[in-house]
Amino acid sequence: MIKDLSEKKGKPVLIKGWVDVARNQGKMAFFDFRDVSGKVQGVVFGKPDVLEVAKELRSEWVVAISGTVNERPEKMVKEGVLNGDIELEITNIEVLNKAETPVFELDKDTREVGEETRLKYRYLDLRTDRMRKNIVARHNVISFIRSHLNSLDFLEIETPLLTKSTPEGARDYLVPSRLYPGHSYALPQSPQQYKQLLMAGGFERYFQIARCMRDEDLRGDRQPEFTQMDMEMSFVTEEDIMNINEQLLIKLVQEQYPEKKIQEIPFPRIPYVEAMEKYGNDRPDIRKDKEDPNLLAFCWVVDFPFFEKTAESDDPQAEGEWTFTHNPFSLCKTEDIEKVMSKKDIASITASQYDICLNGYEIGGGSIRAHDPEVLHAVLNILGHSDEKIEKNFGHMMHAFKSGTPPHGGIAWGLDRLIMILQGEPNIREVMAFAKTREGRDPMMGSPSEVDKAQYDELHLQVIRKK
Repeated sequence: MIKDLSEKKGKPVLIKGWVDVARNQGKMAFFDFRDVSGKVQGVVFGKPDVLEVAKELRSEWVVAISGTVNERPEKMVKEGVLNGDIELEITNIEVLNKAETPVFELDKDTREVGEETRLKYRYLDLRTDRMRKNIVARHNVISFIRSHLNSLDFLEIETPLLTKSTPEGARDYLVPSRLYPGHSYALPQSPQQYKQLLMAGGFERYFQIARCMRDEDLRGDRQPEFTQMDMEMSFVTEEDIMNINEQLLIKLVQEQYPEKKIQEIPFPRIPYVEAMEKYGNDRPDIRKDKEDPNLLAFCWVVDFPFFEKTAESDDPQAEGEWTFTHNPFSLCKTEDIEKVMSKKDIASITASQYDICLNGYEIGGGSIRAHDPEVLHAVLNILGHSDEKIEKNFGHMMHAFKSGTPPHGGIAWGLDRLIMILQGEPNIREVMAFAKTREGRDPMMGSPSEVDKAQYDELHLQVIRKK
């Protein structure tokens, strides 16, 4: 790789990559070549046959370059620049693929280019320095999380993408079944039920870098599909979960982003009522200096109300007078269990829920779960679900909890949102390899798209177009 060339001074090498910049000076030609690891300068001189090929090269052509790594004269060394101390004396050029002129300049930050154009030609956008760094940083963050959790005896377990539609919050994306006419799978809004069933299965410490899909209204920090760091543990308290996650976030910042400063350790704990009264929202930005881009102000928001009036919620699947603020599978505080079971004084019930916030964004949320089937049944009754609907929609959970499921709880981070903040980007699309527009479209692939009538027929579907 290009990043390793400084270790090969005086030796012949073969590199493969892109022409970043081409400069023809008559009897000589200079180039910057790049691959995913970095750039190097090359020069052709004294070789007429090679020079003829070199004069044809243009930016973004894909080439294989043979040459010798030469040390630069001391006065020409570029300090602090990758390969600034060497130059490649080119002895052969093989053109692997020519390229049309890009629709936008790739040696500049493309944030000023129209987003529709950037997403249509995302494969070009990904070649730019900023986007490459964002995707590499995303890989490094996820690798760090995996390594850290592995060291704590967590197991990474995949859960299904084809699952059952249940009323959990946002709208589901449905996948009609060809083999079972009139029936559909749902794509997971999160692995919530599966990770609790893993606790019922006795795995005790689970995590997953999970893809999640929600058919909800979009904004800068939302996409139709996104990635969570999902976690669940058995035999734990709120404090256990918060401490493990807090230490992971601290180590992540210290080792992956040493230039950044965490404002306060341990992270402040702010009750929900205080957050609303003092900051006007439940994701407070508590930075003391909002002009400092390297300042990270984490905080926990705790003691959420369990329920809120349906009229105050945008939950499209709410069925009763009350809906949940976070998660229907949460447990209330111990002192409020009797209120849940008696279905009295509902507005005053506090949940064992917690959010982790960073610089005014919610980057994660979780809770201790109701592992007692009678408690979960009472919660679902409060939410307006009849006994019949509870059995239909959540019977699998009830039966699992009757099998000897341990107390458990967990959390899920919005990884895209966290990486967006750490990278100093304005929205999550900048840290996703293949994002969709704010309206949920993919200009590059042209999706969503119409499909052949034959495909609808095979799925026993009929499309009715509104006038």
